[in-house]
Amino acid sequence: MINVIAQGFQREGAGFMWAILVFAGIAMALIIERAYYIFFRCSMGRGDFMMNIARLLQSGNLDEAGKHAASKTFPLAGVVSAVLNNKDRGDTGIDKAVDEVYLTEAPRINRYLNLLMTVANLATLGGLLGTVYGLIYAFNAVANLPAAERPQALADGISIAMGTTFFGLTVAIPTIFMHGLLSSQSERLIEEMEEKAVKVMNLI
Repeated sequence: MINVIAQGFQREGAGFMWAILVFAGIAMALIIERAYYIFFRCSMGRGDFMMNIARLLQSGNLDEAGKHAASKTFPLAGVVSAVLNNKDRGDTGIDKAVDEVYLTEAPRINRYLNLLMTVANLATLGGLLGTVYGLIYAFNAVANLPAAERPQALADGISIAMGTTFFGLTVAIPTIFMHGLLSSQSERLIEEMEEKAVKVMNLI
């Protein structure tokens, strides 16, 4: 099948294959960027961080806990820092500070995820469009070419149709899978931000 795809870039209808390849490049770039941000920038060290915060709060070192939270850069630390560093402003002040962090960080976590699904859909539709083109090419060959040329033209049309469909799905399926994986982790991070903010408020 790899040979079929490779040949697809060199024959009639190659524009569809190149378009799908562009979508594949965009999807890969988005997946790498989002995976790095969600799984590393936002996720690494959360467990140890919360253990340290809990230990400091239980020992009564609220200021030290606030400084520790402020020294970290991932979203969960930002929410905890907002709670601890605004504790003197009362529940209303804390809520406003937490909402401000939440409204800043949540869109950053979810950024480009909808675009990733859009690229997957475009890859699928590009393959479908190539399939329609290949079928039109085949039917045109049957209707208009001399009998001696019809078998080869018909085979070319079917090859275009199947090759573009296969390539489009090859790009779309992993992209949809990664979208689901990244979306699941991003939702988990956002829910955790809300949960830990409430827990820290209860501890102080």
